[in-house]
Amino acid sequence: MAVSTIPIHECEADVPEGLEGLAWREMKTTFGDRLERADTPARAGALRFQYAGNPYQLLKLRTLQAVYSVRYFDIPRPKALLGDEHFKALLAQIRTARDLASADAYKTLYLSAAGSDSSVMTRLKDELAAKTELAIGDENGDLLIRVRRAGDGWETLVRLSPRPLATRAWRVCNREGALNAAVGYAMAVLSQPTDEDVFLNLGCGSGTLLIERLAAGAAKSVIGYDEDPRALECALKNVEAAGYGGQIKLNQGDITDLPMADKSVDVVAADLPFGQLVGSHSSNVALYPAVLKEAARVVKPGGRGVFISHEVKLMDTLLDGSATWKIEQVVKVSLSGMHPRIWVLRRQ
Repeated sequence: MAVSTIPIHECEADVPEGLEGLAWREMKTTFGDRLERADTPARAGALRFQYAGNPYQLLKLRTLQAVYSVRYFDIPRPKALLGDEHFKALLAQIRTARDLASADAYKTLYLSAAGSDSSVMTRLKDELAAKTELAIGDENGDLLIRVRRAGDGWETLVRLSPRPLATRAWRVCNREGALNAAVGYAMAVLSQPTDEDVFLNLGCGSGTLLIERLAAGAAKSVIGYDEDPRALECALKNVEAAGYGGQIKLNQGDITDLPMADKSVDVVAADLPFGQLVGSHSSNVALYPAVLKEAARVVKPGGRGVFISHEVKLMDTLLDGSATWKIEQVVKVSLSGMHPRIWVLRRQ
């Protein structure tokens, strides 16, 4: 009798820096013993691991930005990747990734490497483009390949999806300053979700926190408020694309003066204006205390609050010694050169 073997894949995942622990918890909860973390720590914002099973299942993880297959080559210089044996191995690695998507999902490739404009890397790009029948693209290319030194050799990382995992399929409408979906999911998890939650998102924008909250589990009620009707129109498109049209209530209104009863909400969450792409520091000085006060009014005693902002000093000042909000956790995150914080709060 033939004995079936489960393939073992060497992988690396990009994670919003600061959320590595939360991401690993999701991975272990989902896959258990099929995952083994590498002994050598990955760089900040990355997780290195072995996975036993179909790599397509990894693409369902929600706290990851992207996941890559990894192959090590015992070669002194990347030029050796052009040799027949190594080049065929790289093509096989690429084929594994392409087999996880539809036939037309990949149209362009991008090679990320130190010295990517060198003659060797240019030749490697050209050879890969010819063999894969893909056009050479920019950093937004569908097939993303990283080449980097690893100890005495080199390794190649091939992204297992044509787009980053944080680029959700439901995002059919985007707005400037929209929250990264992987961070939105992390915030939903940090809210300690239960199926009895009345979940309120203040300044819901394009709907990221609302959608990711339901992706994290069922809720009694999910409500979003925003003053901007264009934001709500965008949110509605995304909510419907996500399949939650009948489960999320979108309302136009002032988030500092809500038409909601006192102590009627279990969890309040907000992606507060950072004062850069959206809002300004001077407007935030007036907005933030009003939002925290109104949130405290509608949240039940013992209820939870999860807020993200780049206005670290302002939030810390407002929460220091607050009579209504107790800080349970502060998570530092790095996103696109910015370093916001996530405050996890408990209503006193």
